[in-house]
Amino acid sequence: MVPGMVEDLVRARGPFSLRESTRLVGDATRRFDGRILVCLFELGGRLERAACWQETDGAIALRALSEEGLERLKEVLPLEADHSEFLRRFATDELLGRSIRELRGKRPLRLGTVTHALLRAVCGQLIESKRARRIELRLIRATCPTDGVLYASPRPAAFCDFAPATLQQRFDLSARKAATIVRVCRTLDLERLRGVPPAGAARRLERERGLGPWSVGVIGLEGLGCYHFGLVGDLGLIKLCSALLGRRAEPEDTAELLAPYGEWQGLASTYLLAGFARGLLPVRSDRMAA
Repeated sequence: MVPGMVEDLVRARGPFSLRESTRLVGDATRRFDGRILVCLFELGGRLERAACWQETDGAIALRALSEEGLERLKEVLPLEADHSEFLRRFATDELLGRSIRELRGKRPLRLGTVTHALLRAVCGQLIESKRARRIELRLIRATCPTDGVLYASPRPAAFCDFAPATLQQRFDLSARKAATIVRVCRTLDLERLRGVPPAGAARRLERERGLGPWSVGVIGLEGLGCYHFGLVGDLGLIKLCSALLGRRAEPEDTAELLAPYGEWQGLASTYLLAGFARGLLPVRSDRMAA
């Protein structure tokens, strides 16, 4: 035990690989150096870092300055979200079989707040992912507290006082995206959605103008930590469908692709995208229609 630190050692329910789950998760609020994940949280007006790593026996070691920091870190890590049923059910799936065998410990990490997931979902609508992440980074740097290196994930208050036109002009957002961020943060208690059953949370989010199936999928996976909502219309899945179909795919094609995975559509989206990017799917990317 390090003096002044709170530590814990926990085991995930079902297969879990921290390294596989943290691929490409670095953002303004967290860093992964190949072994240790470090996150920054705002707790009662103060900032606190918390860290975790995976021991050789698979256990996850966690360290923070307080019990509250430790609990917030556990909320980010999907240690209780056992996906063994998904692995069993789709082990022989024509598309996912190899990805499941090679990536079986992969689970989407949650962001520090549901508001951050909303921001990511809205910024990422219908644009290239690198540009979306640049916009997200600028917004977080302009609105969230920092310890000089990392930033705490935003809460609704970070955007409630903005006029949509100001967000649009300062951060390269469309008028519709800026209005969606401000309106949802003003009218919806986003952070309480983590305590709502997934179907109810989805219905509530879908009633908001500017939030379609893809946005609900992002918020579901990265904000609420549930696997129910697929990334319908995701540009990567559209590319995958184009390769599978030999023609230019449409968003509805991605809905058909995900439908067989039922209540696991969100996790299936993650495995399909990772498998496609790493050449684990039985499809040739050169079959994409021009």
